[in-house]
Amino acid sequence: MRPSKLFVWLLPLVGLFSLGAHADTAVDPAQALHLLSYLAADYPATVADGKVINDSEYKEQLEFVGNLHSLILTLPARPERADLEKDAAGLKQAIEQRQPGKQVAQQARHLEARVADIYQVVQTPAITPDPARGAEVYAQQCSICHGDAGKGDGPAGIGLEPPPANLTDRARLDQLSLYDLRNVIGLGVAGTDMPAFADQLDERQRWDLASYVASLSAGQAKPDPAHAYPLATLSTQTPADVAEHDGEAAAESFRALRAHPPLEHRGPAQQIDYTSATLDKSFAVYRSGDHDQAYDLSVAAYLEGFELVESSLDNVDADLRKATEKQLMAYRQALRDGLPEAEVAQQLELAKAKLADAAKALSGDSLSFSISFVSALLILLREGVEAILVLAAILAFLRNTGQEKAVRGVHVGWGLAFVAGFATWAVAAYVIDIGGAQRELMEGFTSLFACVMVLWLGVWMHDRRHAAAWQDYIRSSLVGGGGRFGFAVLAFFSVYRELFEVILFYETLWLQAGPAGHNAVIAGAGTAVVILIGIAFVILRGSAKLPLKLFFTVNAALLCALSVVFAGHGVVALQEAGVIGTRPVPFFDFDWLGIKADAYSLSAQAVALVAVAVLYGRSYFSERRKAAEIASS
Repeated sequence: MRPSKLFVWLLPLVGLFSLGAHADTAVDPAQALHLLSYLAADYPATVADGKVINDSEYKEQLEFVGNLHSLILTLPARPERADLEKDAAGLKQAIEQRQPGKQVAQQARHLEARVADIYQVVQTPAITPDPARGAEVYAQQCSICHGDAGKGDGPAGIGLEPPPANLTDRARLDQLSLYDLRNVIGLGVAGTDMPAFADQLDERQRWDLASYVASLSAGQAKPDPAHAYPLATLSTQTPADVAEHDGEAAAESFRALRAHPPLEHRGPAQQIDYTSATLDKSFAVYRSGDHDQAYDLSVAAYLEGFELVESSLDNVDADLRKATEKQLMAYRQALRDGLPEAEVAQQLELAKAKLADAAKALSGDSLSFSISFVSALLILLREGVEAILVLAAILAFLRNTGQEKAVRGVHVGWGLAFVAGFATWAVAAYVIDIGGAQRELMEGFTSLFACVMVLWLGVWMHDRRHAAAWQDYIRSSLVGGGGRFGFAVLAFFSVYRELFEVILFYETLWLQAGPAGHNAVIAGAGTAVVILIGIAFVILRGSAKLPLKLFFTVNAALLCALSVVFAGHGVVALQEAGVIGTRPVPFFDFDWLGIKADAYSLSAQAVALVAVAVLYGRSYFSERRKAAEIASS
């Protein structure tokens, strides 16, 4: 990444000088913002007292402002575009007249703000940037030219003209906002060796890297509680602007905060506000033509906002929770399908109306004692009952058949799942900042894996429900090796499948409940643990009294039913992560069984049912064939 003079031949200008041939081709407004930010940063150093002090740089500024006028003519048609053309012409005249750098920079920034407002350009990240993640990207992509410390002394930068930028130069970096840096990373600097990384780095990585680059010039700056700034300000303002308006002490705090943007802990109202605001951003991006980013923002709006209050809303108004979730998915699907703006806008308004209803239902920034208790209770019951059923079924089977060695393996499996689940949460919270999409992907794939595993185990038990078949199996000693390992693996994934998300939900509920509700959260979680232990105890004790054949049949049926449930959960998780779309159908919802009125999730469960029927049919015909062979012998 090497912007040297801050900008040299900023944009690939193919087509800009042949406007007649491309008059109907709209350009991304972010490109105009990219150019304006560099005019504001570079021009002041080229003139002084009406005289040119850097001839080559000044000539570049003239080229930039000429390119800007051509670029604005290709922006999407808006009634206000004529005013932008006049402002661009005024900026060009000011540069030609060699007016003071401060005045020209203000004109450029004013025009930048106008373009952003008219075209609703999203200049704030959907997820708080993480400079630690950005450091990894920098080491892989940028240090080869800019050097490990960002001083422009990397081995691949030797002999380049212009040379790589010194990213520790505070005077230079103070002229650029985080959004400006994000644009440089994505669009590159034409005419230099600084490439565009838009195809290599996703939106979140670009913001993470921008924050890390900002940290290179922040030095020992420390945040000051007296000078705090929201993420939107940290993204769009520059330290130079802050120093001019609020003083150097404020600018020091600003440098520190944008280098390490603080995570915002949001209560229910703030989570819903975040979702609504991010949906607005996604629609603005959709209107500008960037459908992929619009879809990504809609996914972030749900996963980083509304999903985290779903459990609380479920206990207040379950129907409203379901209706809101469905409408959010409908809006997301409208973006995915590329529907006309009017139809997408209609879906957006419906989604925001549901969010407003949800905010009223939750009413306030903290939860009542009863809602906190019930939420904590149901979070663990809903997510844990399936794992308990699987574990209890496996343990009952092994104990009823005298396989104590395999029992120990199962305990090791679910014990390791607890360790892995808490370790994953710790890594996500303090190391790599795993987002909502990654959480859902983990749940989706582990659910589908568990679906296959419990289906296999259910059919396996069904095939050995007769005493003779079981004795044959015992003689083959399969449980002594691979069988024990398979039980341990299934125990691990049955617990790990939901544990990470359960921890996250409890962390969010803890914040939402506030200090007054912490006891309610603890009491609800403790009650859920007791109930889950009770369920396991009933299954273990009850199964010990069943005849072996009946026990095997019940266990097999339970596991095969759970495979169908897991299939539904897995697909729904992948839908929430934005990997696959949604296709609502007239059907009923039953969250506990993984049933959603959606064609994809229902199809997955239908496939699981067909697999159960086929495998059981195979077993049935195999038994009949063996019986016929015995009868004929």
